[in-house]
Amino acid sequence: MTNKSRRVVGPFNRVEGDLEVQLEINTATVDKAWVVSPLYRGYEQILQGKSPLDSLVYVPRICGICSVSQSVAAAQALAALTGLQPEPNGELATNLILANENLTDHLTHFYLFFMPDFARDSYREEPWYEQAVARFKAVTGSASKHVLPARAEFLHLMGLLAGKWPHSLALQPGGTSRAIESGEKARVVATLYGFRQFLEATLFGDSLESITSLESEQALHRWRNQFSPTHSDFCHFLHIAEQQDLHTLGRAYDRFMSYGVYHNQGQALFGPGIYDGTSQQHSTLNQSAIAEDISHTWAHYNAQAQHPFNGETLPSLDNENAYSWCKAPRLDGQPVEVGALARQVVNSHPLFLDLVNNSGGNVRNRVIARLVELAQVVIAMEKWAKQLRPKEPFCAEFVLPNEAQGFGMMEAARGSLGHWLTVKRGKIANYQIVAPTTWNFSPRDSQGQPGALELALENTPLRPSEIGQEKKNPVAVQHIVRSFDPCMVCTVH
Repeated sequence: MTNKSRRVVGPFNRVEGDLEVQLEINTATVDKAWVVSPLYRGYEQILQGKSPLDSLVYVPRICGICSVSQSVAAAQALAALTGLQPEPNGELATNLILANENLTDHLTHFYLFFMPDFARDSYREEPWYEQAVARFKAVTGSASKHVLPARAEFLHLMGLLAGKWPHSLALQPGGTSRAIESGEKARVVATLYGFRQFLEATLFGDSLESITSLESEQALHRWRNQFSPTHSDFCHFLHIAEQQDLHTLGRAYDRFMSYGVYHNQGQALFGPGIYDGTSQQHSTLNQSAIAEDISHTWAHYNAQAQHPFNGETLPSLDNENAYSWCKAPRLDGQPVEVGALARQVVNSHPLFLDLVNNSGGNVRNRVIARLVELAQVVIAMEKWAKQLRPKEPFCAEFVLPNEAQGFGMMEAARGSLGHWLTVKRGKIANYQIVAPTTWNFSPRDSQGQPGALELALENTPLRPSEIGQEKKNPVAVQHIVRSFDPCMVCTVH
């Protein structure tokens, strides 16, 4: 006879915004999960009737930690209204600004959001526990004194290239409005050099090129086995991940999507597409196949899922099936996973194709993807910085049409972010935003398909000390949730 119970996990600490997870537990494992976004924002309604350019003022304020991502998506949507191409300097500067924010997020997630969970009392009996507490415990761990100064120094790029962070107005449809001089270019290059030194000395304990050249799970194991478990913070994580079997936690659909990001001279550092881990097949991405289902959303119910150009945001508490403010975006009617791991497999990085083909999308693989992406993108940033041409234009002029539609699709730190914009009579008639956490933390759709996180939580084991303890949050559940790096304030608009 089974012993089923309900447990509510939340509110979560060290998560941007409000999040609640409802669990149905069958003795020692999670049977089902429902992910609740309890905070309604209303940005899509706020933007209606505004001048299209006003979106550049409003959307960065959706979130304080990924405001650049929202600005870039809005600028791309506005540029699409006219077919505008940004100036080469503007494209490079946009890449540098966006990468600065995305990599800062990866760093913050690893050190301040994810790793402190291994300093919990739940792990007190583990042989690695004391070292994890000394290094990663929130506030008192030794990592903080290394990471926070490096993070602050790295964010100086934002002041040089965007004027301020968050909520900069420098990102425009034609590029960036903050042109830099030769001396500022030199400071950008020097700042990147300093950040590289931190990553190589502290996070990886090896060169960035060595990390990006790892081509298989076996190669990753060989690399790690050269060093002691605490040689670097990456080694430390890999050691704990192996001890706790993190590669067995949090597997979802293994269907990955990326919009592509960091465009330079017609090429993207990470290309767009879809990767199906089950069939091990790549396919092209068709944005017209995206639709938002609201069957389980607190919204005026529409049985037909809508493409964002036709989507509506009409909040309502009358939907009896609803349990979240979050909509359920689907691609060809199917849930997908987005994020750094999705970018890597869509872009055919051999290490991540091997990891996913061996064990799917999981807690360990998502964290490794973020850390390797740090190395990849810093190398690219060094090249972009050297390509900047002071005294040449950074922003192309433009005139917006009175009637048009456009969309901007890019990659934030957490995954695929899209803005869909309709202009009529010179004003915004409709503006729909689908954020990465909207994809990953979506509720069920009209077919009963759970979102990526909801599926990833199914079959999660509880530790012996957590069984029957209704007020105790299962630590494995927290690892899975954090492996997606949720940003709940971006989820609902």
